[in-house]
Parts: sequence; structure tokens; C-alpha cells
Amino acid sequence: MAKNWYPIINTELCTNCGTCVQFCPHNVFESDHQHPLVVRPENCVEFCRGCAKACPMEAITYFGDQ
Repeated sequence: MAKNWYPIINTELCTNCGTCVQFCPHNVFESDHQHPLVVRPENCVEFCRGCAKACPMEAITYFGDQ
């Protein structure tokens, strides 16, 4: 699992649809009433972009992305 790669949610774009929470099999996210939270960044698989691809609002970028 990654230590230098994890998702960052742009809360201005996020509509709290929960797609990223439901998509991620590594339990990186938890639901909040305002927007998903990245609570286990260490669980993110390096260079996986699945949650960003699944996000309909394109609200996810990654720490560690060039």
C-alpha cells in the first residue's frame, strides 16, 4: 500500500454522492454529512486512480501525482 500516494477531495466540487466510498475496496474513505473523508490514506494503492475515474464530479486528485 502507498505512503506517498493518496486521494485528495476537492470539497468545492464534491457533491457527497458517495461514489468514491462505495467504489474503494481498500476502505480509504468514510462518509461524512458534508463530503467523504480520506481517513486511511495508507490503504490507498499507489497509482490506483479508480476513485477519481468513478467520481462523476472529477473532484479527486492525488497527493504524489506529478
